[in-house]
Amino acid sequence: MGVHPSAPRSRHRFGRRRHSRARVSLTRGQNVTTRRFALFAVALALTTPTVAACGDDQGGSSGSGTTLTYWASNQGTSLDNDRQILRPELDKFTRQTGIKVNLEVIGWPDLLNRILAATTSGKGPDVLNIGNTWSASLQATGALLPFDGTTMSAIGGKDRFLAGSLAATGAPGKDPAAVPLYSLAYGLYYNKKLFAAAGIAEPPKTWDELVADGRKLTHDGQWGLVVEGGNVSENAHHAFTFAQQYGADFFTSGGKAQFDSAGAVAGVKRYIDFMATDKIVNPSAAEYANNQSLADFASGKAAMLLWQAADTTLKAHGMSPDDYGVAPVPFEAPTPPGGRHVDSMVAGINLAVFGNTKHRDAALAFVKFMTGDDEQKALNSTYGSMPTVKAAYADPAFQTPQIKVFQDTLAGSAAPLPAVPEESQFETLVGTAMKNLFADAASGKPITDDYVKGKLTAANQQVHAGG
Repeated sequence: MGVHPSAPRSRHRFGRRRHSRARVSLTRGQNVTTRRFALFAVALALTTPTVAACGDDQGGSSGSGTTLTYWASNQGTSLDNDRQILRPELDKFTRQTGIKVNLEVIGWPDLLNRILAATTSGKGPDVLNIGNTWSASLQATGALLPFDGTTMSAIGGKDRFLAGSLAATGAPGKDPAAVPLYSLAYGLYYNKKLFAAAGIAEPPKTWDELVADGRKLTHDGQWGLVVEGGNVSENAHHAFTFAQQYGADFFTSGGKAQFDSAGAVAGVKRYIDFMATDKIVNPSAAEYANNQSLADFASGKAAMLLWQAADTTLKAHGMSPDDYGVAPVPFEAPTPPGGRHVDSMVAGINLAVFGNTKHRDAALAFVKFMTGDDEQKALNSTYGSMPTVKAAYADPAFQTPQIKVFQDTLAGSAAPLPAVPEESQFETLVGTAMKNLFADAASGKPITDDYVKGKLTAANQQVHAGG
């Protein structure tokens, strides 16, 4: 989604990811049940032509007196932290336009379920945040307003946005179902003090180097790497990246799920093996699902962390930016047959409008405000994410070495998750399979290629069975 972000996902991401700086994850921590996917299938069939927005329509579609309902994702260190950050900005919008905004901040474990329910219940918001990895899935319901040429012009034009961010706003060949709000990517966070104490001069560039460094850093209750093993979305995000490095796609070019290919098995196993075989991850991390990994990293219990921008959360835990560095996520070397130079998903948060809002003009005015240069600078600098519009990068806040790592990643080595309706099922089913694999690894169960393949095959069969 991306979005993670590093915010508590209980926090998606999607995400993220984070999200503290939320960090996203995106995209960062949804936990969608099979029953919810049955609901989602109903939504696909109905295409929700009768969805009604919740905004107060007293006072017309735009202008003074109109009230919008806005569902925001959890990007900060807590839901209350997001309210404190967003409320002054929304009040600024009200002063400029006379349009009021009712704000609800929703945690990542609940956000997708809430959105899916809204597409069938008729009780949706006017404007909402979505993990960018969900764009195609939600687009397929027909519930979101398409950002065609006219609509895009109303918010300032398509050319204002970064092409990479726009790539994760809907299915190929269709008008975007949303516009990008916060951009995110994964990086390798490393503790400078612990690296120096272990005699490690620079961050690892390959997985072999990471494992070797991790073993030097694992001792006396300290671990080389920490993962969020119980976080379904985080697991799925890493599954995508690792599988890409092993030359695998989780969907065919025709959109058919193929979760258990040889490359997918190898990529997932490489990630699980940090705990199962390499022994550089604390087995307790198999249960981490609410950003405990960030707390472990900030406290020095772990020396490395793979995460979407996490600075806000780390600062909240007492860590200074001078205490850690950020490097690109390592690659497999030598490159496996068919492997790709991908080290992150295109993570982030998108902003969408429900298609039959009673306040279309007001909703688009709000989208224009939130994606305007000034707000992009203000919100992304606060959350530690990156702007989605080109002009904002002139601000010194987005010219730091850490931001440069994320920018370079998005520009050259990140790939969008598959823009297919079943993508959210991929995140849930594969992410859950990995959660179970981590639990098995923590208990000492051998994690073989065949065992990993069996878990992924079962997830694949659920998609093909319609579940």
